[in-house]
Formats: sequence, C-alpha cells, structure tokens
Amino acid sequence: MPDVYDLAQPQQLLAGMREARGALGRGDVIVMPTDTVYGIAANAFDASAVAKLLAAKGRDRTSPPPVLVAGAPAIDALASEVPAVIRTLVEQHWPGPLTVILPAQPSLQWDLGETHGTVALRIPNNEFALELLKETGPLAVSSANKHGQPAPANVQDAVAQLGDDVQIFLDAGVVGGAASTIIDATGLTAAEPLPARIVRAGALSRAEIAEVLGDQLEPDRGTLV
Repeated sequence: MPDVYDLAQPQQLLAGMREARGALGRGDVIVMPTDTVYGIAANAFDASAVAKLLAAKGRDRTSPPPVLVAGAPAIDALASEVPAVIRTLVEQHWPGPLTVILPAQPSLQWDLGETHGTVALRIPNNEFALELLKETGPLAVSSANKHGQPAPANVQDAVAQLGDDVQIFLDAGVVGGAASTIIDATGLTAAEPLPARIVRAGALSRAEIAEVLGDQLEPDRGTLV
C-alpha cells in the first residue's frame, strides 16, 4: 500500500515532506499537490527518475514533462533566451497556472525526453509544492494520472490511478482541478520571430495572455481557450 501523508496534520506534514525529499533524492517518484492538479514528480536532473515518471503515466519520451521551479531566477538558469514580453507575462502570472515553453540552456545535464531543445517551465502557486521545490531544486512534474484519464484534483483519485507505481503521496486536500495553460514561446526567439501559441488550454485564459502579448500571440483559430 502507498504511504499517504495528510499535510494538514503537523506530524504527518513533517514526515511526509522528509520522506518526499528522500525519495526524490534516491531517484524515486512521488505525488504532490500543486495549485492546479496533483502531480507526479521526479528529480529533473535524474534521467532514470524521469523515465519512471513517464512509465507510471503510461507515456513515452515523446511526451516530456514540464519542469516546476521555486522562483523566477530559475528561468534564466534553465532557458537560454527569454523574450521581454514573456518576462512581463510570467511576472504577472507566476506563481500560477501558466506553463511557458522556451529554448533550453544547451549546457543542462538532463534528459526529459524528446524536447527538441526546449523546456516547459512553471512556478506553482501552492505552499507545499514551493517548499519542496526550494529544498529539491527543479522537479519534472506531470499530472498524476494514467494517460488518457482525468487529472486528479484530490489525492484519492491520484492513489487510485498511480498507487501501484508510486509509494509516497502528499495530501493537501482538493486543489484547483484545472490544468495550467501551456504557451509555446519558442517562436518569439527565432531569427524571424513567430507569434507565441497556446498549445494547451487551461486555467489561465487566452484573454489574460493576450492582454500582455497582444499581436505576439497567435490568433485564435477557433479553439476554446
């Protein structure tokens, strides 16, 4: 049976965070709360741990996980180029339900899958996630569900889906329930810049993104975002 730690209980909070840090350091995966959905997490710099994450979800290397970080300075450590308009966007919406895809620093010693030289970054607006990230550094995190199944907003649903593959679950009650909005900003860094585009609709609306990006956001082609 997996170990589920109730973060509302002080003793379980201390024990759960300790066990989660230890598991991540050993190259294992855990399930943690975020501000959007529960996520399955691995050390972003441990290729075998990332492989465990993908295997638990039933996904392959063509679906690399986003990377969660604790603070905005990490964007320059992990991304090789950050357009000014994207800096403004993340200043307004981080921490929050916005994931931004940017060119990755070529010197990074990691293997997240077939990223084609990019990295998807986000700062979650959840106190437990941020505390863990401050202690562990960047984590590869994807929604804690089997491929094709709903992303869980509570730990019970995460256990039901991943309890055979994950030992440690951190329970912070019901979280947001809507996944983050993912925007691909790599086109803005091209020699001949292209507009950024929304590749997954989520909790942050197109209108909120367009308010900052303006005509640097690809027009809506009929997809509800």
